[in-house]
This record gives sequence, structure tokens and C-alpha cells, in this order.
Amino acid sequence: MMFLNELSDEAVIAMPWIWEVWRNPLHQKEPPGNWSTWVILGGRGAGKTRAGSEWVRARAEGPTPLAPGKCRRIALVGETLDQVRSVMIEGDSGILESSPPDRRPKLVISQNKLIWPNGAEATLASATNYEALRGPQFDAAWSDELAKWRYAREAWEMLQFTLRLGDDPRQLVTTTPRDVAVLREVLEEPGTVVGRAGTSANRANLAPGFVERLEARFGGTALGRQELEGELVREHEGAMWTRAMIEDGRAQEPRGLSRVVVAVDPPVSTGKGADTCGIIVAGVDMTGPYEKWQGFVMADWSCQGESPQGWAARAAKAYDEFRADRLVAEVNQGGDLVESLMRQVAPNVSYRGVHATVGKRLRAEPVAALYEQGRVHHTDAFEALEDQMCSYVGTGKEKSPDRLDALVWALTDLIVDARGAGPRVRGF
Repeated sequence: MMFLNELSDEAVIAMPWIWEVWRNPLHQKEPPGNWSTWVILGGRGAGKTRAGSEWVRARAEGPTPLAPGKCRRIALVGETLDQVRSVMIEGDSGILESSPPDRRPKLVISQNKLIWPNGAEATLASATNYEALRGPQFDAAWSDELAKWRYAREAWEMLQFTLRLGDDPRQLVTTTPRDVAVLREVLEEPGTVVGRAGTSANRANLAPGFVERLEARFGGTALGRQELEGELVREHEGAMWTRAMIEDGRAQEPRGLSRVVVAVDPPVSTGKGADTCGIIVAGVDMTGPYEKWQGFVMADWSCQGESPQGWAARAAKAYDEFRADRLVAEVNQGGDLVESLMRQVAPNVSYRGVHATVGKRLRAEPVAALYEQGRVHHTDAFEALEDQMCSYVGTGKEKSPDRLDALVWALTDLIVDARGAGPRVRGF
């Protein structure tokens, strides 16, 4: 308050328009250095649009309303012209709302232009109609939500040819990340600098409880990592599972499961740097004919660096906690030693040793098919497991997918190998 009292009336009036006072320096401050593309990857509501509006203002405006700025011709590119206008220009965080009255540009809809008092112009451009970018030329560009453009590659490449004015043409990209090729390529270019921000970074400017509600619903899921945390969640070409496949099947654990198993993929080595011991808990609802059976992945208790007694005890604890009907363990590496180890920590466990007689991909294919059919549901977000699933191609050159191996054994026991079994009720 003392600081405000020391300011002149003019300075107090100007305060809301001084971006340096209000911006988040971690992701809304223009980075220093000799870069050509600045990419802000942000969650929903992280303040990407406001950062874009203020960056355009800084390029177009001079020290006084009529003084020239750094740039004279700027491209504003969105997926459609309606989105450019409603979000980038007229939205709550758009250029018009962010501009002080004496510097506010005028929107000339008939020309698809935004014109500042000092003569600087911004041209509205649609990524959908990317051919329209063949004629113009610019010294700056702001592209919003690049990762969701329908013709992202065509529009992006066409835009690059237009940035040929001035001594230092630069561009800003603001987008919620999605794993699309053009965004990956932009991020890897030598002249690109990247800023990242989650939704919570802009909590002070969002409705009370908004962040908490979304985090409760999507926290830890691939969708939440993408839409809330601004993380680029990678999809692998040829992978047997996709994020959409998992997200579409996410559900709460049902009552009345017919069977529950704990599946274990024991590590070959122990100690620091050892492989992870995959421990997955899953159940099945056998209501109706076989084609209607539904699988539920309920827990990932995998661990790394435990002694054999340690991971065996952990598997036994999962068996007890989830009141499992069976513990399934791959025994290709340990043979009878695996069962002996489990019997030491849990003498009364219902145990089944399974041998891998075919390759991992062949074992995984029937389970992946169950996901494609919408018959397997994750009851929580299992980030490490889902990352393995969505990166597994099955070339044989990949690191052993321990959690995924355990998942495959669990669902194979519950559904794939159970065809022909009649409906069951737990406890009978």
C-alpha cells in the first residue's frame, strides 16, 4: 500500500496495463537470447492466451501510442478465423481486453485485420484455410493451439515462408500439448525455446475450486498430465495400446467381482539398478456370456530395488489386501524358486506359476484386443504402467516392460485363459 501511495495518479491508472507487474516470470516472460520460436506448453487456464496477447502488444506498440513498435506486420493464426477472433482478439485474455484505451487496436472485420493507432497491423489467419498464407509477409506471428490444428503441418510450413520481414522475425506458439508430429518437430528445432506451466500456475486468476475439481477428476491420468500439467505425453507409433484406449475405458471398481488375481513379473537381478518387479492387481466381472466379461485393473504395486524377500512380501500383502483368489507369477527365470519364495512369506497363498512359451508381443496381443473391445477398465491412474503400455511396440529390442508383463499375466489368467468357464461369484 505504501508503494501505491507514492505513485502519481497517472501511474496508478496505468498499473493494470503494465504486464511486467502481473506476469508469471516462469512462463509468461519473454525469454532472453537469440531464438526464433518461443513455445509455451500449458495446461487449461494456465495463462497462455494472456501471454500471447501481451507478447503481440510488446511487438506492435511503441513507447507512446503513436510511436512505432518493433514490428509492423503480425500474423495471428488459429485453427479457424472464428477462434482467432473469439479467443486471441476478443476473449477475456485477448488483445483487446489486454490493451489500454489509448493503445487499443481496431478490429476491421471486412479486412480480417487488427490495426493499432501507430499503424501496426495484425492479420487474422486460419490454419484450416492455410493456402491464404501464400500472399502475405510478416515480421512476427502468434500461433494459438497449434497441437489441435486439423492441417497443422500444412499451415505451419506455409506460415514459415511468410516470416521474411524485418531484421529479426520471431514467432510465439501457445498450446496445450498433444503428441502430434509437427509440435515434436518444432520443439526439437535449434531456434526453439520452451516454457511450461500447469493450470495451477494461474490459480489466482481462476474460479475458486476450479483447479481442485479438475485435479480430483483427472489428476495422474494421461489426460490430466496433458490438459492440466501441460506435459507432452508421448504416443509411440505402432504401440499396442493408445492413451485414448485407456482413457475411454477408465471406470470405478465395480462391486461383485467374480475373481481377483495378483500377477507378479519377478526381476532377474536385485539391488540398486535392478529391474522393477511388476506387481499388478486385477479383477474380472464374469456376468453374462464370455464376450461381456469385463476386466478391471485395480492397483500397481510394482517396486524396484527390493530384495527377493522384499518384493515377495509386497506381493503377498497385495494378495491379502485385495482378498485375491490367486497369485500368478512368471517362473521362466526363477523356476520353483519363485514359488518357494512366495511360500516362505505366505504359506497359504493360492499360487500358479506361468511359463512364457511365446514372445511378449504374442502374449500381449489378446490382452490388447480386450482393451480395443472396451472390456478392460483402469480404476485409477497408473502413470508408469500406462506409459509402458503406450510405448510398447514389441520389437524385441525394448527394455523388458515389467509392469506390462504382470498386467498381461493377470488379464490372461482372468479372461484370456478362462474362456469356457462358467460365471462365478467370489466366496463360492
